[in-house]
Amino acid sequence: MQLNELLTGFGHEVLHGDTDTVISAPPTFDAHRVTPGALYIAVPGHHEGGSEGVPRALGLGAVAVLLEGDDTAGPADGVCVVRVPDARVAASAVASRYYGEPGRSMDVVAVTGTNGKTSVSYMIESVLRIAAGARVGVIGTSGSRIGDARVAMPRSVLTTPESPDLQYLLGYMRDRATGTVVLEATSMALLTHRVDDAHIDLGVFTNLTQDHLDDHGSMENYGNAKLRLFQGLCRRAVVNLDDPMGATVRRLMPDTATTYALDTEADYWAGDIAMDAAGSRFTLHHQGRTYPAAIPVPGRFSVSNALATLAACHLLGHDLGVLVGALRSMPPVPGRFERHVTGRGTSVIVDYAHSPDSLEKILTAIRSFATARVITVFGCGGDRDTTKRAAMGEIAGRLSDLCVLTSDNPRGEAPEAILDQIAPGVAATGTPFERIADRRRAIAAALAAAGPDDIVLVAGKGSEPHQIVGDELIPFSDMAVVRELAEEHAQGPAQGPAPEPSGASAAMSVLGG
Repeated sequence: MQLNELLTGFGHEVLHGDTDTVISAPPTFDAHRVTPGALYIAVPGHHEGGSEGVPRALGLGAVAVLLEGDDTAGPADGVCVVRVPDARVAASAVASRYYGEPGRSMDVVAVTGTNGKTSVSYMIESVLRIAAGARVGVIGTSGSRIGDARVAMPRSVLTTPESPDLQYLLGYMRDRATGTVVLEATSMALLTHRVDDAHIDLGVFTNLTQDHLDDHGSMENYGNAKLRLFQGLCRRAVVNLDDPMGATVRRLMPDTATTYALDTEADYWAGDIAMDAAGSRFTLHHQGRTYPAAIPVPGRFSVSNALATLAACHLLGHDLGVLVGALRSMPPVPGRFERHVTGRGTSVIVDYAHSPDSLEKILTAIRSFATARVITVFGCGGDRDTTKRAAMGEIAGRLSDLCVLTSDNPRGEAPEAILDQIAPGVAATGTPFERIADRRRAIAAALAAAGPDDIVLVAGKGSEPHQIVGDELIPFSDMAVVRELAEEHAQGPAQGPAPEPSGASAAMSVLGG
């Protein structure tokens, strides 16, 4: 395809060469991923390229360069250099056109919100597969897949891929007869135009709570980033009316927004909510009809996610009664309230909860069925919003009997410095706690302290397969570590209920510190 075809409709300035240049290899932001015949897009500040990557891209065979700043490429034989007002905006359209606008050939569902994106994405895929035998693609926190088949991609920490990779994935899924694709749309993805040309049929809004203030600076900015999905990027919306932002979304799309809520009337709403350790039960109300429903995950938040799932799948044209039946037999979401029972009888729950709201919701759900102590292992991510650390400590202390503070993804921060900011929140509650920065040792200490009927929550990372330490991705799976440690401890003596000390120093005796 010629470069001028990819740029049709976009204002641009040709600095060198000819836009008749044929682009025969995938466009990319990453200079080291350029292949001969490619278009290199020099996105300012991109960690794998930008203007500094131009020489390398040309050396690897790029035949054209798209940039938005000064001409840093210099004239080169056979190379076309084009300047555009915004490289990210142009990149989204260029990549979509290069792959044949794949989003137009499938039902694309984008899920956004602080919490619930991964769960709702997974649930939509599972319910459609069970109810209709549908072939569904998923793009998000846990990588990309069609059904159970993983799509190989370069390792990345991005939940929503950059637009060239996203369009490649959509094209890959289209070419393999995928009828529906569900993707997680993060606030930064929306703000940086990654999904602008995904041709989204249905946008799902779950909730807005404190998170990512390091990126956005304020809750207003964070909310406005989420709202971009409902300002022309999707044709229809599924909206949570239990969240104040839901009313705003509905005002933005008054004729095409479908609503859901707990205990209050909406297009899809749930009443008679009950739960135990095995899951949640509720009555679904829709257009005057009721459906007895259940989901194998406890918690009001899980019922809310189920409503979003049912509404989305129903809008895609599937029978609601069949969908409700499929929901009941849905497998657990990896890393979301994922449960393991040790040989001693201790229940261990691994969950992604990494914000104040999500941590409070999962601990509240656990408290609703816990018969003994609740032990919480958690930390906070480095180089991220520091204002939530003490708040999360207070929530964990208030709703737990014992806390173990540990590393999450420390990134460029010193783990102990992060724990210094969490600890005052726990200390204010009087709940005993220990600081063990090594995450494996922290999980081991919690399991060693737990009795047969206790519940250990390992929060913050869910199904993530690695820890981010500095710039390294170090393999680490919470559930894999839990299973391994539980096996090691299976033959050990179970420890009885802990005494009632308070403070970190007292907790050291409980944990053997």
